[in-house]
Amino acid sequence: MKVLVAVKRVVDFNVKVRVKADHSGIDLANVKMALNPFCEIAVEEAVRLKEQGIATEIVVVSVGPTTAQEQLRTALALGADRAILIESNDDLNSLAVAKLLKAVVDQEQPQLVILGKQAIDSDNNQTGQMLAALTGFAQGTFASKVAITGDTVSVTREIDSGLQTVALSLPAIVTTDLRLNEPRYASLPNIMKAKKKPLETVTPASLGVNTASTVTTLKVETPPTRSAGIKVKSVAELVEKLKNEAKVI
Repeated sequence: MKVLVAVKRVVDFNVKVRVKADHSGIDLANVKMALNPFCEIAVEEAVRLKEQGIATEIVVVSVGPTTAQEQLRTALALGADRAILIESNDDLNSLAVAKLLKAVVDQEQPQLVILGKQAIDSDNNQTGQMLAALTGFAQGTFASKVAITGDTVSVTREIDSGLQTVALSLPAIVTTDLRLNEPRYASLPNIMKAKKKPLETVTPASLGVNTASTVTTLKVETPPTRSAGIKVKSVAELVEKLKNEAKVI
């Protein structure tokens, strides 16, 4: 079974982002970038499937600038076999990314596609669902457990009322939640081996995909600064402040 894993280059979750002075976007100058945490979980799940003898090949794919090769090498060090970079410097929306991934799916013909449920920069939670619609594959989102038996993948997913288990016929698309697994750390020997693993670079044009967006970002602003809270000594004082200061009652 071939498994395709989509990964994204994002600002490291420990970094406090800054808005550009002209409010055109986020300032990425000298900012540490990393593999999206949900994508790390997707890679880990694929590697575990290979360790179980279920997956035979893991292909990781990313859409982004040339520097995204760094995150692809990280995925290779974690256990993926080869990588594909769809090189683009444009700020692509979820639908454009889904179209590009669909083109890769058509070429690679994987039996299983695994994605993080969302990226921590845009938080859209759309690409996996859009890819499923474009490919016509069955989909299991927010997976907290994945089990493959024959031509069926069983996905336990978290919903508002608890856990729901769905059975999907392969080929299928799965998006990962935080509780699916705990990603491993890449060892130094594997990091060195990853440098020699194949990494192919393609462009949206070579895939025959038009990534023009109908959505334009007009302005990016930081959230307004919130004033510090206070402690009150009694319910009566709380009601008085809510009424006379906050004026919410």
